Amino acid sequence: MKDKIKLLETFENEFKDRNYNIIHTAPEFTSLCPKTSQPDFATIDIEYIPDELCVELKSLKLYLNSYRNDGVFFESVTNKILDDLVEVCKPRYMIVTAQFNVRGGISSVIEAEYESEDFFKDEFD
Repeated sequence: MKDKIKLLETFENEFKDRNYNIIHTAPEFTSLCPKTSQPDFATIDIEYIPDELCVELKSLKLYLNSYRNDGVFFESVTNKILDDLVEVCKPRYMIVTAQFNVRGGISSVIEAEYESEDFFKDEFD
């Protein structure tokens, strides 16, 4: 799973002097249950405030689709997506929300959040 990050590409943020939100929604995310190998389906929302870089959408689509045949727990994949996106984009703030469909009578929502060390400092200076 370490090579997945290589799929992500970025481009320069033309408005780096401004805080603004970018929200990407992927309603067709799939992975496999690591216990049963049955498919898991989720909607992944990625919301972030960029700094110098933004994630390129085609690469994001390919990255998310690369989980299709991976057996991975909900919590792990959500945090892995956040970690990889933070590593390549270095945003001011990011939250990844994964809303997994019902399985066994239980639906799950996982949220993983990141904020740069300077984000709130910049806000209040």
